[in-house]
Amino acid sequence: MANILVVEDDKAINTLIRRSLELVNHTCMAAYDGVSAEEMLEKHDFDLILLDVMMPHKDGFQVLRNLSNQIPAIFLTARDTKCDKIHGLNLGADDYMVKPFDIEELQARVEAVLRRTKKEVQQFHLGDVEVDMVGRLVWMRGKVVDFTPQEFNLIEILLKNKNIALSRERLLEAAWGFDYMGETRTVDTHIYTIRKKLGWENVIKTVFKIGYRLEVPR
Repeated sequence: MANILVVEDDKAINTLIRRSLELVNHTCMAAYDGVSAEEMLEKHDFDLILLDVMMPHKDGFQVLRNLSNQIPAIFLTARDTKCDKIHGLNLGADDYMVKPFDIEELQARVEAVLRRTKKEVQQFHLGDVEVDMVGRLVWMRGKVVDFTPQEFNLIEILLKNKNIALSRERLLEAAWGFDYMGETRTVDTHIYTIRKKLGWENVIKTVFKIGYRLEVPR
């Protein structure tokens, strides 16, 4: 989970962005102009900033230029010229997305930036279960639970997409690779094993005609 500042003067778009990121377990705060964004940056610690360019009082380029610390940033803007993109990236932005953008692509780009900047969650706790993403270890009540590489891959993709329904095809690709020719029934078998080992029968939910969703409190 990351703490993200969404700086966008259109309140409807700002709300849409924040809600989409909160669905994947990030926390978000809103600013609607450059001045208020800078005030919030002084008062709070953020892992990532999503910045519009054209805003009242101070634009996104100025906000990023004035940052005293290195906080990862993604521009989300209607300014789509090559010069604008180059300027934004030269200022230190980690990515530059042009409106209108796809919400799923935004979520993916946010995760990519967080991975590069080592801000993604490395540990996950749920009840008696603890997952170490880096060490690829799972503990239950303090004891290590053994998982095959494919089983851990499934746990990892479910955790990174908490509260989101994932198709069996997507889970198969994530755990076994794009060139794996196995049946989606393989996913069902491995999910069954994970549920039994961790007591997650009510945590990993079956989504009718789609696949599975790992549910955690929001």
